[in-house]
Amino acid sequence: MPTIAEQMSSWTVALHFSQLPEEVVHLSKRMIIDTVGCALGGFASEPSKIARDIAGTVSSSQPCTIIGSGQTSSPDLATFANGVMIRYLDYNDGYTSQESGHPSDSIAAVLSATEMAGLGGRRAITATVAAYETFCRLGDAATLRYRGYDHVTNGCIASVLGATRSLGLDENVTCQALNLGIAPNIALGQTRGGVLSHWKGCAYANASRNAVFATMLAQRGMTGPEPIFEGEHGFFRAITQEPYTLDTFGGGDVPFKISECSIKRFPLGQYSQTVVQAALEARESMPTLNVDDIAEVRIRTMRKAIDIMAGDEEKWDPKSRETADHSMPYTVAVALTHGGVHQDHFDEQYFRNPGLLDLTARVKVEGTDEADRRAPEAMLCELDVITRSGDRYSAEVPYHRGHYKNPMSDAEVEAKFRSLAYDLLAPAQTDALLDKLWNLEQVEDIGEVLRLTRI
Repeated sequence: MPTIAEQMSSWTVALHFSQLPEEVVHLSKRMIIDTVGCALGGFASEPSKIARDIAGTVSSSQPCTIIGSGQTSSPDLATFANGVMIRYLDYNDGYTSQESGHPSDSIAAVLSATEMAGLGGRRAITATVAAYETFCRLGDAATLRYRGYDHVTNGCIASVLGATRSLGLDENVTCQALNLGIAPNIALGQTRGGVLSHWKGCAYANASRNAVFATMLAQRGMTGPEPIFEGEHGFFRAITQEPYTLDTFGGGDVPFKISECSIKRFPLGQYSQTVVQAALEARESMPTLNVDDIAEVRIRTMRKAIDIMAGDEEKWDPKSRETADHSMPYTVAVALTHGGVHQDHFDEQYFRNPGLLDLTARVKVEGTDEADRRAPEAMLCELDVITRSGDRYSAEVPYHRGHYKNPMSDAEVEAKFRSLAYDLLAPAQTDALLDKLWNLEQVEDIGEVLRLTRI
């Protein structure tokens, strides 16, 4: 029997652009557009500046381009810098399953590896599909969070296969890259517990950086420990504590998992997307709104969402941007107060605002069996706004706008991109960049696209 790493490697090497259905190619381009837009949106953040500063200390004989700045660095540090920007706003796409996360984070590895290979859009699309398929199938197979590990442990594996496919490496080298990527890169779940730090948005970027580095080592002939999943001290025993089998990867009659990934409407944790939409729908039904008249907001949703987004006291009293955008009660308070949620609402002037914190304290959350039953396919939220006079305004949202069962239109995806690029790129530059991205399969040099992002 081939090992899991060998099975993954065989599937990845055999995946070709010509085998991808037209709708999968289109979905991939939508995800890449959304991801590049999120990177531009995160460009000015402090973690992004730090990542670019470190990348700027290195020159490389294989230079890779950093989004926004146009500078070049080594493939691994360019991957890290781009990955930090992609993730910073918590606005990039998501996948929910036993283990959830953001497969688009792996696009940072795909872009650098494709540029390193001197290849273009078709290879980047194929590698993106490989990374998404891997991340999602791993998420379907086992939970990592409740054993104390972070989802970016799976992300490193996905980024390895995205990078190896970008470079066109053979099965043996791909397998060794997996061995080298997995063994040293197991991430702790504390990244997303307590008072959240900059690292929340950097952890997957680091996983992708490590994946590119592992791929470069394997490409030069280095070998890694095997069997990495099934070994006596391998992934199963250390991380999942029991073996698992992966579902058949996409291709032929098996749909690709990228079709089950969702684009975010709001710049906040994916488990709060339906909650915020429900809050806005309830708000619209109120004839007049004075947040001081709100006695209580009641949220009923799945228990996993509560555990992640409302499971500790910091979520009612956020002291960092990262905690605020992962706080279900705080984001509901913002939505009811301001009629929307914008990335600026996670600045300190907002998340330490006494009025917002007072309303946050009036938000109550409860898990329901129905929401748990419908998860992860739906992220059901039932929400009531109850006024001091006893009036009740309610909304129910199972699929937020952008969920794969309630998808954004191409025009909406593009509008989101333009809103993120608005203060950074000239209109003509944004038009040219979007034209390249919507027609990515015709681009022969992915570096040409990356250089168009230069601010």
